[in-house]
Amino acid sequence: MSLSLDAYRTKLINKVSTCSTENVQRFINTAVKTLERRNVNGYIVVRFIDKMIIQLEQQTAHTIPSEQFQNIISTLMFLKKKREDLHRILP
Repeated sequence: MSLSLDAYRTKLINKVSTCSTENVQRFINTAVKTLERRNVNGYIVVRFIDKMIIQLEQQTAHTIPSEQFQNIISTLMFLKKKREDLHRILP
């Protein structure tokens, strides 16, 4: 992967905060599958998701438009579900 995980995560956060709510799940699933295809350790993928959750939770409703805030809420819910799913399959 030519981008660092931090840069990739930032790019993904910017993308989901400006896209339609319907695309949030697609972008997250694609990101996780891309990491898995590149043989990134499952625990690192979970940490990638954890850091995304932390970054998104730090954003407040006062600093972003309501549509973007709704996307962030949708993203957080989906990321938390995805993290639980990954925890179940990790050894």
